[in-house]
Amino acid sequence: MKRRDFVEMLAVAGGVAMLPRVAAATGRVLALNYDPARTGATIPRDYIGLSFERAQLSNPGYFSAENKAFVQLVRGLSPSGSIRLGGSSGEHTAYIGDRTIPPAFEIHGPEHNKLDREGLNVSTVALRNLRGFLDATGWTCLYGLNMAHATPEQAAREAADVQRILGPRLSAIQIGNEPDVFRNRYRPANWTAADYVTEWDRFHAAIIAAAPGLKFAGPGISNKLEYLTAFAAAAPRYPDVVMLTGHYYAMGPAGSPDATLDQLKLPEAKTATFKQAGYAVVEDAGRVSGLPYRMSEGNSCWDGGKIGVSDVHAASVWGANRMLDWARRGWIGVNWHGGGYGNYSPIVGTPSKGFSRRPLYYGTQFAQLLDGATFLETTAVPDPYLGYYALRQNGRDRIAVINQGNAPVTVELPALPEARVVLLTGPSAAARDATTLTTVSRRSARRVTVPPVTAMLFTLAARRG
Repeated sequence: MKRRDFVEMLAVAGGVAMLPRVAAATGRVLALNYDPARTGATIPRDYIGLSFERAQLSNPGYFSAENKAFVQLVRGLSPSGSIRLGGSSGEHTAYIGDRTIPPAFEIHGPEHNKLDREGLNVSTVALRNLRGFLDATGWTCLYGLNMAHATPEQAAREAADVQRILGPRLSAIQIGNEPDVFRNRYRPANWTAADYVTEWDRFHAAIIAAAPGLKFAGPGISNKLEYLTAFAAAAPRYPDVVMLTGHYYAMGPAGSPDATLDQLKLPEAKTATFKQAGYAVVEDAGRVSGLPYRMSEGNSCWDGGKIGVSDVHAASVWGANRMLDWARRGWIGVNWHGGGYGNYSPIVGTPSKGFSRRPLYYGTQFAQLLDGATFLETTAVPDPYLGYYALRQNGRDRIAVINQGNAPVTVELPALPEARVVLLTGPSAAARDATTLTTVSRRSARRVTVPPVTAMLFTLAARRG
């Protein structure tokens, strides 16, 4: 499928309808301005990504070209995305090579990580099926190795087979998952970021001896930024390290009374583990290392997501806004964590019972519509619930306006838009069904009222002259 055909397929999903009437917002009109001459980051072709538990490889039939319904849903998000395998189960999943063990389960999502499950393993059968799945979807894989319980030699053996089998579909290897939480769990109480870098070096040396030419990513931290800083400082010694990675959850745990829809839409929720100040640390790490940063695991609420928050329409609009905000900051990708029936998973289901989309799926598609676009400098808008982005894509200027608030907002676009508008909307913020991404027609005018919990994507009329 050609990329332009893919984008048009998303844009016209559901057909062309008329923009629904909405009550005009009260109060001021927000003027949206931008400088068409000042450009920023460009959204990479593999910006869209999904993250899964490494334990899911215990069932070789999941990541398989034969799992056709799942393949189609993944392709529906992007023709060239990123699958990341890791999660907390990754440190309990052993590599068994050519041995085969009958799968003990069909799915292993984030909701299963507190269960005591035997037989978590990765085999060459699973790796070959994974390669077929990646070929069928057009995606690549960021592959996580067991660091907590494996030896460097065991990791090297697995990495060599991963390199041989996945071939060009392997984007990078990541050693371990969330090493900043190893202390008191897998390592002594006095284990530090410096100790992590030293141990990482031993794993790295063993792996490149067994699999020369591999690329690496790291450190894949939970939230302790000193581990990112330490890894970034060491990275210039390793030319095969190609990206920095870390995790992001807007709030949590799922059982917290503060994990609410109202908190989700804030730039920094009460229970956020990644604070606003963390963005400067990530930027500094990139400057020191000379490497880009990818959010390799994350979502709305850690501990598997929260019912009524992570699985509702508001999460789709939140996700669209987060993805564009991170892309504007120069992050090179977002891997939404999920799998199984995780409350925050964009795709849920099993090979035997089928798969379905959750609201976040549509928010991710909204961001994908701007694949390859370059950000243009915008003026700030005085509304914490309104996301505003200007981008240039294929020679045309496009404006994304994302209203996470509970009231309509009236804005004045910087120029007259075309009549066709992409609309991400749903019945209500808390609706679990009927989130839609569609193209609508409206009277071409600069002043637009954006409904509550809605994202709109405009293409400005071509300049004449």
